[in-house]
Amino acid sequence: MRSIWKGSIGFGLVNIPIKLYSAVQSSSLSMDMLDGRDHARIKYQRINENTKKEVPYDKIVKGYLLDGEYVILEDQDYSDASPEKSKTVEIENFVQLKDINPMYYETSYYAEPEAQGKKAYALLLKALQKSGKAGVARFVLRSSESLCVIHPLDKVIVISRIRFAEEIRSYEEIQTPDDVAVNKKELDVGMALIDQYTGPFDITKFKDEYSSELMKIIQAKAKGKRPTIKKLKPKKAASDDLLEQLMQSLNSTRKGA
Repeated sequence: MRSIWKGSIGFGLVNIPIKLYSAVQSSSLSMDMLDGRDHARIKYQRINENTKKEVPYDKIVKGYLLDGEYVILEDQDYSDASPEKSKTVEIENFVQLKDINPMYYETSYYAEPEAQGKKAYALLLKALQKSGKAGVARFVLRSSESLCVIHPLDKVIVISRIRFAEEIRSYEEIQTPDDVAVNKKELDVGMALIDQYTGPFDITKFKDEYSSELMKIIQAKAKGKRPTIKKLKPKKAASDDLLEQLMQSLNSTRKGA
């Protein structure tokens, strides 16, 4: 793997030099856009909307529209906006890892210690493992400030980028059935059904079946064939009564077990 960022983790007065590596990769298939007439690849051009001519990459700048006029930003402006954090993942506080709502998570990176920071890295890793806590920090990645949590995974420290509070929309406009009554028997059977489906979380049991089936189609079409893909048929409830649906679900899982 190739590192995508070099800096350090700030842990009080302790400085841990690290490299970051992307911990995730896409399982979806990479597709090219082609001209349907001759299958030539389609390329994108950066066109000036006034002159209709292509703009060289080195002539492109970034601007923010303010009061009808663009304010142009340069690389130095991004650095000046966060000079102290540009190369440091500074831990601001620690929280219980289980208290972080999953909807805040974006993506994750593996942190690898430089030679001079291995002992401090090992200390932080073991402390996080023993406490069950995660560090909350900020750092600058690709010219923008990111909020992140620093947490352990086996023998490595993981830095997971998370969303800021202002990036989460309010759910006030979502219509939820908060005025619908659920009786005790329905709730008890619902809880029993959850228990029937409960087991240890094993991510390896969940595969990207869509991409797998799509690859089968691609390989077959390359040979001039078209495979028959089994379509899932939606299950139709035998009754509109919620309790009866729950009981049927519970009985079917028991038989399956």
